Amino acid sequence: MFAREAGAVLLEGFGRKMAVEYKARINPVTEYDRRSEDLLTRLIRSRFPHHAILGEENGHQDGQKEHLWIIDPLDGTTNFAHGMPIFAVSIAYAYKGQVQLGVVYDPNQDDLFCAERGQGAWLGDRRLQVEGAGDLLHSLLITGFAYENWVIETNLQFFAHFHRRCEGVRRLGAAALDLCYVAANRADGYWELSVNPWDLAAGGLVAEESGARVTRMDGVPDYLRPPCNVLCANPVLHEMMLKEIQSVAVPLYPAR
Repeated sequence: MFAREAGAVLLEGFGRKMAVEYKARINPVTEYDRRSEDLLTRLIRSRFPHHAILGEENGHQDGQKEHLWIIDPLDGTTNFAHGMPIFAVSIAYAYKGQVQLGVVYDPNQDDLFCAERGQGAWLGDRRLQVEGAGDLLHSLLITGFAYENWVIETNLQFFAHFHRRCEGVRRLGAAALDLCYVAANRADGYWELSVNPWDLAAGGLVAEESGARVTRMDGVPDYLRPPCNVLCANPVLHEMMLKEIQSVAVPLYPAR
């Protein structure tokens, strides 16, 4: 499977000295991001030579517009570069703009999350069914912080707001896994500002197919339309979190 092969590339480099560059002031990319994406691109092209590909490192590669592969070769690069074992490979396939297949692979835990639209979500051979807390007070939440200053300032307000009203908030650093953890009931809810489609496409489908509700942070369904932000939780908690987000009353997008 493509994801496992890319995961093996990441494990080969994990914990070793590696070349690290910066796409922005604190937005790293390693040689293993590029190796993983190059491998995934070759594997996809070998099976589906006419399909388009959108990858984090190589951008959009032309092909048949109705067939699009959306890949994040290393979700959690900062963790990876620092030797923290929380990162994943994320691969999604979309047909005519709607994601149909999603795979998120954590090579450290050998956790393979996968989903097919209308057919459910799975962790290995275990079918996932979202449950989670039915009230905010007893919920464990996850968030993430993108690298822009406005995101940090804005999400600190949401972080403080939710942290006072729930059992705890975690920041793990890998959006694809955050979504899958909600699907697997390892966390109850997740929100994040300024995310990219390749971070969300596969994990979003896994969460949806587990029964979670996945939307933008204002409740609009199209969470893959840039500029992306995301709110994911079981349907009961999703409604509670949405109301809390609205009560904070800060902009969800940067000033233009």
